[in-house]
Amino acid sequence: MERLRKSAIRVPGLEIRIVARCTSTNAVLLAGKDAHPVLLAAEAQIAGRGRRGRRWHSAPGAGATFSILRRMRCAPQTLPGLSLAVGVAAARALRALGAAEVSLKWPNDLLAGGRHAGAKLGGILIETRLHGKDTVAAAVGIGINCRPVRGLAARLRRRVTSLDEVMQPAPSRNRVIEAVAREVLAALAAYERSGLAPFADEWRALHAYEGRRLRVRLADGRTINGIAAGLAPGGALRLQARGGARDIADGRIVSVAA
Repeated sequence: MERLRKSAIRVPGLEIRIVARCTSTNAVLLAGKDAHPVLLAAEAQIAGRGRRGRRWHSAPGAGATFSILRRMRCAPQTLPGLSLAVGVAAARALRALGAAEVSLKWPNDLLAGGRHAGAKLGGILIETRLHGKDTVAAAVGIGINCRPVRGLAARLRRRVTSLDEVMQPAPSRNRVIEAVAREVLAALAAYERSGLAPFADEWRALHAYEGRRLRVRLADGRTINGIAAGLAPGGALRLQARGGARDIADGRIVSVAA
């Protein structure tokens, strides 16, 4: 089994750490006191988390599972769009490696294209801690399926895929982490300067369901239908609904019209 190696992941400006096993790379970094940017990658997580407290499945050797901790000089209320900027950065990196049909699903999923269209390739989870009134420690957790895991789709009850299945030859996990981390670190600096605006058009171009009719379940359980029409300035999903434009800040896409 290919192992993660610190010497094989070179990202200027990031301290690289590798562990065989941990609870959650986000949790470990947020529990520390590092003031400088750090990348922590794990061969396996035993308590990996996804959005809304869902478990992130991380089988040993099968994925690129890592977090980047960076202190951001910006107000917490400006951060809701950060996962979208990180998604753009991750998609850029994977496409440059040869996964040409990687796309995004609002707010934090990486999807595959081609014959695997709509299958989940990876995900992003950002967690923050406040340091003073205008500095936030952001832990950017990223999980990318690199090798197939038997039974994973059944356990998650959704379609999943891996880099091995969407490109040949697939790059090593070390190379995937390095490429994605370089783009993400640059995206964090750009977001700190200018917010989501520089990423909005590219996100829309990468959105797997742009222009299609979606059904979105809101945080309170209600559902809304509409045509995907890009992003609101703060990162909410904009839908053209029957009564006009609706901006969805907290919800989940549950179905897509054929």
